[in-house]
Amino acid sequence: MRYHAAVLAVLVLLSTSPVAGAYEPLVEKQVFEMPAYTTVGGETIDNVRVGWEAYGTLNEARDNVILITHFFSGTSHAAGRYSADDPTPGYWNSIIGSGKPIDTDEFYVISSDTLVNLNAGSPNVTTTGPASIDPATDEPYAMDFPVVTIRDFVNVQKALLESLGIEQLHAVMGASMGALQAIEWASAYPDWVERLIPVIGAGEADGFLIGWLNIWAAPIRLDSNWNGGDYYDGEPPLDGLTEALKIVTLHANHWEWANEVFGRAWAEEGRDPAAAMDNRFLVESMLAQVARSRAEIADANHFLYLTKANQLFLAGHRESLAEGLIPIDARTLLIYTEEDLIFHPEAVQRTAHLIAADGTPVKVVELSGTRGHLDGVVKITQAAEEIAAFLSE
Repeated sequence: MRYHAAVLAVLVLLSTSPVAGAYEPLVEKQVFEMPAYTTVGGETIDNVRVGWEAYGTLNEARDNVILITHFFSGTSHAAGRYSADDPTPGYWNSIIGSGKPIDTDEFYVISSDTLVNLNAGSPNVTTTGPASIDPATDEPYAMDFPVVTIRDFVNVQKALLESLGIEQLHAVMGASMGALQAIEWASAYPDWVERLIPVIGAGEADGFLIGWLNIWAAPIRLDSNWNGGDYYDGEPPLDGLTEALKIVTLHANHWEWANEVFGRAWAEEGRDPAAAMDNRFLVESMLAQVARSRAEIADANHFLYLTKANQLFLAGHRESLAEGLIPIDARTLLIYTEEDLIFHPEAVQRTAHLIAADGTPVKVVELSGTRGHLDGVVKITQAAEEIAAFLSE
């Protein structure tokens, strides 16, 4: 029984961040629609829809806006709850709300689902992607959906903000893939962004990360149900997607955490992994359960498009990292952890150095913990004072 409880505890840890109070008003999910959007690659997507939510109140000058951009497996649900009995608040609920570092008494905080959001099967997610119906064929796009980039995510967010009469961001902040979006915002639209807070992210997907993203995606393509992406009338490649999410889950953590929580414990008492091939260790069982629960609301093609968007990321779509980061004029607070196995510390420090090279003010804050990359979500309150001070400067 204690093994089962341990797995449940990990499910909770992986799905949300520690809660310091709550964002009190219930969150209303809204939908932004565009008749058409032209991608960076020149392809047109008709009937684009993304979900979004907001916390706080937009002031009359419309200049108190903080944009939160989400991570690879995340959604726009950054804070609060959808209903009074909602068991899971937004992932950064600990820092967004009344009297918190991102103070909703002062700021209007917006977060939106990205294009090709992973969680296409969630009732609380609205996203256009391969699972959406192509108006030209009345069938799901599948792999005919255009390749999209981090800049495309940002451009749709920009259109959302403009529809609300917003033309300035007090700050843009995001973790992991959200950090890439935040950096892209500051590079592509420097006149919009006053402050930049990238968390556990860097200015490019380097060769090592590109290789890892390929490994993340590989199990999907090996699942016979994937069928070249054409599975919407049949069985989805749930096994391949589950294996892909197992890789992501372990990679986003750290060996210190895995050893502390699981070590060599068996998944079930009395079932020695040495006695039979089907007997597993607890860490194996946890990875399988977490990944399967995520796969049930995710879409495999969306996963593939997300990995491609991340592989393609180079700040500003420039020829080099330096060229992409030089246009950034926004004061920058870069938050990272030395234990990160996805965006390694050297890449983060190089990003900070290049942003600061022309005199742009940059402060670097290090988080501590044993969760590796995920410490940027679950340990973000360690940087609470720095975030609050930075936003008030």
